[in-house]
Amino acid sequence: MTTTENETKVVEPQAGQKDETMNETVDSKKSDQPANETNNSTPSSPTKKTETLKPAITAHKKDFEKDVVYLYQFTRSATIPSLSACCLKVENWLRMSGIRYENVDHKLRFKSKKGQLPFVELNGKEIEDSDTIIKELSKYFDKELDFGLTEEQKTTSHAFVSMLNNHTGWIVRWWRYNNPREFLESAQLDIKRTFNSRFPNSILNFVFKLGFKKHLSDSLGLGRGRFTLEEIQESAKEDIKALSNLLGNKEYFFGKEAHLLDCVAFAHLAQFFYVPFAGLKEWMETESSNLIGWMDRMKTTYWPDWEEMCSSLELNTHLPKKEVPADQAAAEQQQNAADEESKKKKVKDEKKKKEKKEKKDKKKETNKDKSDEQAKENAGGDAAKDKVEDASKEPAAAAAAPEQPANKQDSAASNGGEAPKTEVTASE
Repeated sequence: MTTTENETKVVEPQAGQKDETMNETVDSKKSDQPANETNNSTPSSPTKKTETLKPAITAHKKDFEKDVVYLYQFTRSATIPSLSACCLKVENWLRMSGIRYENVDHKLRFKSKKGQLPFVELNGKEIEDSDTIIKELSKYFDKELDFGLTEEQKTTSHAFVSMLNNHTGWIVRWWRYNNPREFLESAQLDIKRTFNSRFPNSILNFVFKLGFKKHLSDSLGLGRGRFTLEEIQESAKEDIKALSNLLGNKEYFFGKEAHLLDCVAFAHLAQFFYVPFAGLKEWMETESSNLIGWMDRMKTTYWPDWEEMCSSLELNTHLPKKEVPADQAAAEQQQNAADEESKKKKVKDEKKKKEKKEKKDKKKETNKDKSDEQAKENAGGDAAKDKVEDASKEPAAAAAAPEQPANKQDSAASNGGEAPKTEVTASE
């Protein structure tokens, strides 16, 4: 049981039980049945693992296929298949074990009976808690990822898996709970699609941050919320360095084949590397470069559709593409051609409209320039005319004005008196 998800185990029928008991009971009671009573028992299933009694169908997936695992998890993101290490761990295990599975696009409407994700449904029964899911499915399908390991290696694996689930995973949570805004940006998360909501992003961001505050109080209760960023970074580096030392020069942690520790470690370290924070990605590239090569091997081997699912955000890119009937394919092709033609026409019309507008604006600008030039010419003509008129008015004004004496003597003479005498005093 891990504390990362706060999950509890769902009691499941023992995977190894046969339905022989039912058949024996039916055979023993045949003689006691009335002659007209029909035996409604069904023959036992030919599969290796069956249940003694048929479970009551309480699954969300009503039209399930036998022995197909239906996985309920969070939506995809643009950087990583799942922002939940627990969800990524379960899907990673299903891929590594070669189990047929299908992601259910439930738009976050469903959670386990304990109110958590991930959970799976198998043959109409629910299994919750990521570690319990792996344990129960391992028994049912007889898939043991640690097969072939020594007891010492299994002990080492158990210790590191416990570290990842109960310590390393909480480091990621601590940073996200304390930095919801930076987390949304780093994860490139489409929050409206994630919540399947029509509310504006401002409201959804507020709800998202509010939910993270609740999770932060949970981490405070565990004591981890009281650490500083520097302490958290150092703690993360110690965990990563321990994994790097264990890996060494090997392809996988215990040799040339991937085991359960590879499955769990990839799910957790992917949260550091593909949704980077606090400079830990850059630190990994320089101080634990062997882990980068190991992650590339895991991604290439078990997630060949990684880029496709992150770009399309589709849940089931691993499933074969469904064959489309010929008439439907032809209709779709015709529709696509029509859409393409309509798109081209729209682009062409927009181009013509733009050219017409540019031509109109250019003509308008030209007319404006001409108007400005005409206005300048008119203003210049009016100024010249005013100047000529002013010049013609000056002689007339001079002729009309009375003649002024040339000097005071002339003025005195004209008045018949003597000019005033001016006394000059010599200076010393």
